[in-house]
Amino acid sequence: MASSTSVVSFGAPANLAVLANQLTDRISEVLTGFAAWLNRFGETSWDYQSFFAGPMGGRAKALYYRDRLIGTVAVAPMIFCEAFLTSARRLFNYPMRFPIADAHYAMGFAFLYEATANSSHLEKAVHFLSELRASHCRDFKEFCWGYPFDWVTRNGTIKEQTPLITTTPYVYEAFLQVYELDSQDEWKRILASTARHASVDIKDFRTSETASSCSYTPFDGGGVINAAAYRAFLLTSASRVFSNDDYWRIAERNLNFVLESQNQDGSWYYAVDGVRDFIDHYHTCFVMKALAKIHALTGHQACLEALSRGVKYYLENLFDQDGLPKPFSKAPRLTVYKRELYDCAECINLCLLLRDRFPRLQTTLETIVKHVLEVWVKRDGSFRSRKLHLGWDNVPMHRWGQSQMFRSLAFYLYEARRVNDNKSHATRAPVHQVSTLNSQFL
Repeated sequence: MASSTSVVSFGAPANLAVLANQLTDRISEVLTGFAAWLNRFGETSWDYQSFFAGPMGGRAKALYYRDRLIGTVAVAPMIFCEAFLTSARRLFNYPMRFPIADAHYAMGFAFLYEATANSSHLEKAVHFLSELRASHCRDFKEFCWGYPFDWVTRNGTIKEQTPLITTTPYVYEAFLQVYELDSQDEWKRILASTARHASVDIKDFRTSETASSCSYTPFDGGGVINAAAYRAFLLTSASRVFSNDDYWRIAERNLNFVLESQNQDGSWYYAVDGVRDFIDHYHTCFVMKALAKIHALTGHQACLEALSRGVKYYLENLFDQDGLPKPFSKAPRLTVYKRELYDCAECINLCLLLRDRFPRLQTTLETIVKHVLEVWVKRDGSFRSRKLHLGWDNVPMHRWGQSQMFRSLAFYLYEARRVNDNKSHATRAPVHQVSTLNSQFL
């Protein structure tokens, strides 16, 4: 049974408009409750990586990558806690502030402002931009962002405050979205700096006559597909915002790498290194979201064709028998959870971006939104984090689902209000005119 304060059963009333209004009213209520919880809880949190972000967990994870047998013994206590004692995260690390979460919160509050014209939401969005301005990677000339902890990977340890091309584009989007609402010169200055970082500090690696992969950080060798997709979108956007054709030339080669890396069945592996060849839910969403935004900006026909194949694979392989997101098409390892809040959030985002081009996603969108509202909302206003094989992980983690779900539901509310206004030919003037920003989201 859901533990939310107000569980709404979304049946099938005769008037579909009634159902739509019930849904948006409930989403508005949930977003209000979440914003209140966020004020109480604070803007730092534990993370799903908390078990391995501290010295003890980091050493155990590094050992696992060096020696699978001995390393399995070393990481076993953390895996056990992740599956059965989720609150034990506090024993391994401490709450942190995550730039990627701040970016999602900034965008979520900006959507709420656009949906409601309530200036307090814009003030909150600006607050999170101020935090992002303060948290950029100080060792780099340009604005860029990474993780606040040492991230142990199979290819070595990425030190804290190393810029990641999977984090920086979200911050770029947040500054761009708020800049469209609050045209401060400072926001545009940071946008320009972020674009320069993505074009210069992140490196290219030629993969064909027309394509290049890109590095994940300024220091690695590339090959991760969603990394190239993120960079392709950021620089495609920047090429238009700053009228810079050089950005598009770089973006186009990264885009071609993503397109050429698509499998025959429509899927994308995580990487093209022959090792990380798993296909999971949220990374698939990351890739297709980038393609959707690039297509919206450019009308690039190959993007649409790739999306058509990708959506088909996505719907047929990354949902379970109940029509709900599953983590992997085929799990590469034992997982301690059945469902992930992050997957649900990214599914909502993807469906909102693509439902006009692929109407089948409208049904998926409605299914997932109703499921989230009925099952994942907690009494305190936050969201559950994971559905475990036994019970739930209810530890709120800003980077791992809370901020993404807040943004996705705010995006849904904004879209619902916009569509409703269009249908009713409302005479009320919009908060701002449709702009470069909106073309990137819609």
